[in-house]
Amino acid sequence: MKLRKVTAASAAVLALALSATACGGDSKDEGSGSGSGGGKIKIGIKYDQPGLGLKKPDGSFSGFDVDVATYVAKQLGYKADQIEFVETKSADRENALARGDVKFIAATYSINDERKKKVDFAGPYLLAHQDLLVKKDSKISEATDLNGEKLCSVTGSTSAQNVKDDFAPKAQLREYSGYSECIAGLQSGAVDALTTDDSILAGFASQDKYKGQFKLAGLKLSNENYGIGVKKGDTATLNKINTALEKMVSDGSWQKAVDANFGPAGYKNEPAPKIGVIVK
Repeated sequence: MKLRKVTAASAAVLALALSATACGGDSKDEGSGSGSGGGKIKIGIKYDQPGLGLKKPDGSFSGFDVDVATYVAKQLGYKADQIEFVETKSADRENALARGDVKFIAATYSINDERKKKVDFAGPYLLAHQDLLVKKDSKISEATDLNGEKLCSVTGSTSAQNVKDDFAPKAQLREYSGYSECIAGLQSGAVDALTTDDSILAGFASQDKYKGQFKLAGLKLSNENYGIGVKKGDTATLNKINTALEKMVSDGSWQKAVDANFGPAGYKNEPAPKIGVIVK
């Protein structure tokens, strides 16, 4: 009789455990984007970069990085309505990946040795060049002209420091939280120049509200190899993204995205880079 009671109790516990497992079996890890079939994937992008990553007033997103991220997510098995775009500012990109806030980041994320210590990079998927954006009537035409002038860039970006270190040691650096703030400062005269990648600057310069006010200096101060950042050690995701990027180039989708997002600004893009080849 005692044995029968124990067996019944054990059966009850086992049934409860099986029930709990069944209830939880359909859950998905939305933060890490663990799979399709009802799950979601969180992707880090910029919200304030026209032509690259922009959140529009209606809540939708546009830009080259957005198109690349959407294509890659589709190749990973996610539909458009399963993608959640998360704003990742320059200063927080490494932390966002380390925390698992996003599965990957496509946000004008230049590959360099310092960042590779903290994250892994798929790509590159675009070769850009650092340049200057100035007012249309500005006399600044070379990086050395920035000595004594106020130079704006975004917190966490390396662009302004590169100019100060290599070309204009007397430049007065002004760091703002986003490129929108930088260009507003350029418009008001609070700063004399904005420096970052030519792709980003071209996007801002082509906006209707700024059209005709600014110009690109046309300098190639550095080579910026845009990569897709993934959490350090996530080799499986890295390899899948590289395969997706290669397909995007081969099927013509990459060039189509370039033309759609940069064409209106007259931006002259470099050819699609080879996966794993970094231009110094």
